[in-house]
Amino acid sequence: QVQLVESGGALVQPGGSLRLSCAASGFTLTTYYMSWYRQAPGKERELVAAITSTGVGTNYANSVKGRFTISRDNAKNTGYLQMNNLKPEDTAVYYCKAGQGAANYWGQGTQVTVSS
Repeated sequence: QVQLVESGGALVQPGGSLRLSCAASGFTLTTYYMSWYRQAPGKERELVAAITSTGVGTNYANSVKGRFTISRDNAKNTGYLQMNNLKPEDTAVYYCKAGQGAANYWGQGTQVTVSS
């Protein structure tokens, strides 16, 4: 069964850090690009960061540049999103996605809440 499972979401104070994980099962991530999206209440889902299959290329939304880092460990079939200096506007459900051509897989999402 093909599956992506996110974890690591939590309630954190402004300025804090979190590391999200996205574990794949039922397929090998090696040849898939990975990306993280987020969706806040009442807003559309937006792309946060993306990484190529080899991990060499990355791309970030302007709102998270310098604060978030996307990475992957193909040996562990897992992707990560390190989030530092979190702000209240980062509050959202975060989803990971793995894509290869017409094949796209999504996780179920993990809640990140930034509040004092």
